[in-house]
Amino acid sequence: MKTTFLKYLSVALASTLKFFGGPIAGVVLKLTWIETAICSAIGMMFSVLILTYVGGAIQDFIKKRRKTPPKKFSRTNRIAVNIWKRFGIIGIAFLTPPLFTPLFGPILAVAFKVPRASIFLWMSTSAIIWGLAISYIAHKMTFIQEWIK
Repeated sequence: MKTTFLKYLSVALASTLKFFGGPIAGVVLKLTWIETAICSAIGMMFSVLILTYVGGAIQDFIKKRRKTPPKKFSRTNRIAVNIWKRFGIIGIAFLTPPLFTPLFGPILAVAFKVPRASIFLWMSTSAIIWGLAISYIAHKMTFIQEWIK
């Protein structure tokens, strides 16, 4: 029981920083793809929860500590603004796991002044969809690798 919980926690923690880390950890720890998907989504949503509430404070802290003004037209900023203009929070949320990471996506949503309820709704939807898809693919790829051997 304790080891199972630690496996779940490991997958969730791996997904808090980089979403793809969760499914990889789930495969390594020999969890089912559904368990891996759920733990990965929970890990991402933990980051979203924390950063949605403290994202503004983090941005203020960075502004105070920064010695030079940030680049206004960096490649990442342009991509984020284009996605925001075309798709809004749905686009930001959908691209958070593969492109923005669970750390940058919520901070981006907070910077665009998206209401918290909307952030949670779309980020959780995105986390579940990506969690199911990536976990399934990760588990099937290992099955193919074992089958080839």
